Amino acid sequence: MTEQKEIIPQATPQEAEKARKLYLNQDSRIGRATTAAVMTSFNKIKDVRLNLEAIRKQTIKFDEVIVVDNHSSDGTQAMIRGEFPEVHFIEMPNSNYGACETFNIGFGNATTQFVAILDDDIIMPTDWVEKMLAKFVTEPDTTGFISSRVVEPEMPDWYKNDPTVNTERYMSTFRGCATMARRDVLKAAGYYDVRFFIYGNERDLSCRVMNLGFRILQYPDVVVKHGTPFGMKKGPRSLYYHVRNLWLYLFKNVGWLAILGFVFAMVTKPLRKKKSESEVTADAVGSIGGAALIGDTKGGLWICIKATLNAICLLPYCLKHRKVCTHEDCSLPTH
Repeated sequence: MTEQKEIIPQATPQEAEKARKLYLNQDSRIGRATTAAVMTSFNKIKDVRLNLEAIRKQTIKFDEVIVVDNHSSDGTQAMIRGEFPEVHFIEMPNSNYGACETFNIGFGNATTQFVAILDDDIIMPTDWVEKMLAKFVTEPDTTGFISSRVVEPEMPDWYKNDPTVNTERYMSTFRGCATMARRDVLKAAGYYDVRFFIYGNERDLSCRVMNLGFRILQYPDVVVKHGTPFGMKKGPRSLYYHVRNLWLYLFKNVGWLAILGFVFAMVTKPLRKKKSESEVTADAVGSIGGAALIGDTKGGLWICIKATLNAICLLPYCLKHRKVCTHEDCSLPTH
């Protein structure tokens, strides 16, 4: 039986104005840090509602809340317009847009000093904005992004309790589901590369951020709940884009000898002594479980071949935009 959509009455202009005054920061922007929440959504109406409710409860209110919806079919649009009229809501004309492009539209509409990069299925603590802004005050101006610690379903104890995961440190990438960025740094780096479409786009953007001389801090004292299960998402689509985009990232940002070494390490990995789980830590958890996913996905090897061939076809584009990242924080996703 098809689930019936909720019938949600739409907010009047007067109700929208009241919501903006109630849930958005109305103080003068002069002399204080300003923040915008930027989220993309697609067919996760219940998650989006919980997310926006948490955004409303922040001890320091956002100045702007921007949601770019990829033409959802589950009533998300009516829900946001009816229940959260303070949101600057942008609906795409169809559902064929990638997460990179929809996020970029959201980034481009923000006018604040800081931008919160948020997935649609996260729930932030009420003091998320307060703590992230306070941390930026203690950091040098070269800290461009601060990334939350993220807790996810099916997250194993060996990862959750890993000392590195729970230690404040500068990273080679950021968690795209819950990070606060300086908007001028985000803009100068060029936002996400739309060629990536989805998956792996954070690591590519991070290289451009580091090439500008900025750093990315993991701040484990702030914990966000993420609805997406831990590790690489299952399915042929996920496998295809993860493999293709790994090649795009390498072609654009990594030295040729390092690429050869990386490929050799990946090919010979099954022959080497396996590390214990407690020794394996990755900045981007979406890459964990990739090898197993190839075997678990029907036609997995052929999907990897197609993804690689597509990446080779995009080699001229990658070479045109190639700039090897030599920043001290940059490291390859070897785990």
